[in-house]
Amino acid sequence: MSDLLRIGAMGVSVYRNALTTVGDNVANAQSEGYSRRDIKLRETGILGAGQPFYNDKFTVGGVRVTSIERSWDAFRAADARLSNSDSAQSQTRLRWLSATEVALDDGPAGIGQRLTAFYNAADALAGDPGGAAPRRAMLAALQDVANAFHTSADGLARAAEGIATEAQTSVAAVNNELKALADVNVAIARSQPGGSGRASLEDERDRLLDSLSTKIQIDYEISAKGEATVRARGTTTPNLVAGPDAGIVMLQTAVDGRLSLMITAEGSTDPLPVMAGSMAGLIDASNAVAGRRQELDALAADFATQLNAWSAAGTDKAGNPGAAMLSGATAATLQVVMTNPDGIAAAGAGTENGNLLALQAQRSDTGPEARMSNMINILAQQLASAKTQDAALTTRRDNAFAAREDVSGVDLDREAAELIRYQQAYDASSKIIQVARETLQSILAIF
Repeated sequence: MSDLLRIGAMGVSVYRNALTTVGDNVANAQSEGYSRRDIKLRETGILGAGQPFYNDKFTVGGVRVTSIERSWDAFRAADARLSNSDSAQSQTRLRWLSATEVALDDGPAGIGQRLTAFYNAADALAGDPGGAAPRRAMLAALQDVANAFHTSADGLARAAEGIATEAQTSVAAVNNELKALADVNVAIARSQPGGSGRASLEDERDRLLDSLSTKIQIDYEISAKGEATVRARGTTTPNLVAGPDAGIVMLQTAVDGRLSLMITAEGSTDPLPVMAGSMAGLIDASNAVAGRRQELDALAADFATQLNAWSAAGTDKAGNPGAAMLSGATAATLQVVMTNPDGIAAAGAGTENGNLLALQAQRSDTGPEARMSNMINILAQQLASAKTQDAALTTRRDNAFAAREDVSGVDLDREAAELIRYQQAYDASSKIIQVARETLQSILAIF
């Protein structure tokens, strides 16, 4: 009879824990990083001597909890993190390429159309080289060109600053996550496997690995104790995290705005190449913006040099050699230095408009207009390719996370069924105790 009471009491305790586990699943169905808990039960039958003069026998002992485990698939988790890194890189790269496209405006206020307006104004002046209005219009068009260069240079500079600021914030977040992961490693090594506390620590470890993979594509190993060893994917640099030790990632910014990473770990400082993740996207974007700024500065310097050489080859309205029209060697410093419309060197080759006619030679396949158009076209092609790649990688990431969610996610319909099942088992265990008590009271009442 005492065995019956003990079995019932054990059942009540076990199924109360089972109901608690199901309730925890339901409560955390929408919690980020939470993996479904599954309670493992086992019978507690006892093999021992029944009576000293008889053979050993197996007696029934009830039920017990062996462990509380997470529903988890390591392969699906690794695939989700790899696809997450690729998608984060493409999204970041696409976002900043779009910002670059905005800076290099191809509209009416952009450099390309302003250059076209300037050459058209020069062509109009060639038809009336002595007119005051066409001369003022040509200088105004030249000022618009300089302003367009300033606007694009400022937009690219702000894009470079934005990339550097976002990268600095991401590096700080990476270092915080590396330190947190090292602390979790320590806690996991001290925890008892099979408990809810261990499951929570493993959830936090995997949440940190997910977050790291968004920024830097990683390789990792999980030890038998549950500790994570992390390094940048495809590198032989020191580990980012190994046991209780975490490295420190540093951001380096070149003069032209290009970004790179370094890591200090295990007593050395080394370059940290990244294959994917948002940091790889930011590095790609910094290279792209730096390249566009370099091309834009070269275009501005060449345009100023060519225009000043053209002016020097002609004579102004007063018959004097043409003076410089522009100064500055970069897009940001380009300035119109000619303020007097009569100073435009329209005459040349023995005619009043000979030099103006020669200016049209700059509208060639290698001239400023063509170079600017080529720059815009290349950027448009890169942007179109980035959009296509991002769409494909986003779909792959979503599918990978959905596959992982099929294993680790909480299905409320399933939990409702489990809740009913464990509730019935709890009620049955309570009934065992009730029957045992009633039977015991009936026996005692006999005496």
